[in-house]
Amino acid sequence: MIRNILKGAVIGVSNIIPGVSGGTMAVSMGIYDRLIHCITHLFKEFKKSILFLIPIGIGMVIALVAGSFSVEYLFENFPLPTNLAFIGLILGGLPAVGRKIRGNKVKIGHVAALILFFALVVGLAAMGEREGNAADLSFGFLNVLKLFGVGVIASATMVVPGVSGSMILLLIGYYNPVIAAVNDFIRSLTALDVDGILRGMGILVPFGIGVVVGSFAIAKLIEIVFEKFPMYAYWAITGLIVASPFAIVLMNVPVFTAVTVWTALAGVVTLALGFFAALKLGE
Repeated sequence: MIRNILKGAVIGVSNIIPGVSGGTMAVSMGIYDRLIHCITHLFKEFKKSILFLIPIGIGMVIALVAGSFSVEYLFENFPLPTNLAFIGLILGGLPAVGRKIRGNKVKIGHVAALILFFALVVGLAAMGEREGNAADLSFGFLNVLKLFGVGVIASATMVVPGVSGSMILLLIGYYNPVIAAVNDFIRSLTALDVDGILRGMGILVPFGIGVVVGSFAIAKLIEIVFEKFPMYAYWAITGLIVASPFAIVLMNVPVFTAVTVWTALAGVVTLALGFFAALKLGE
């Protein structure tokens, strides 16, 4: 129970960091296959799925709420060690994927899948260095539909390993507005500001419904791919995972070029801690 809450927290935090993939973290934590299965078989195996999903969900919610405040602080004050900690978490998931493909014959299609998805992640990161115009989140029928659609897109990319949902939000101009909306909603709740709570719900409810719908849809598609083409899927995931550290560097070039001896040493430590944490949680 506690371990799954911690795994959910890692996935939740990763989903709010541009360049870091929640799906990759799920692979690193060793729960990706089971997570997809429980989502797609929620009603067929309700009790079993709920018992697994609830602690994961609790961890994600705690991380999303706390992370919307604390992650910004860590990235502003300790950018290099924080980025390297997530790179360590990502790389710590490679052995788990390696065990899935070890002993199977390597085909040209496997290598092509690896290269294709590696290029996809790196290409998205290269395009995502700047955010477009901030989206309009004022309440209205059209904006509600847009928020639902953005939620579907974000959740779909969050579920796919190696693709950062927050990076996609950044590219389409919704990342900072949504994070700000979450922070404002939490402040309104603590202050019992009814107007602020209703305003926040007008943004977060349609976005949240879109996230749920998108998660179920993409999870079913991924399950079909794993059933019919498992080795291609694992090779593609390997490409996504290997590309993720490059994506983080591309999204944070100034951080990795302004290095001091102390930040480099701290970064090596956090990278190692992240790597071993992923190995331990993935057992």
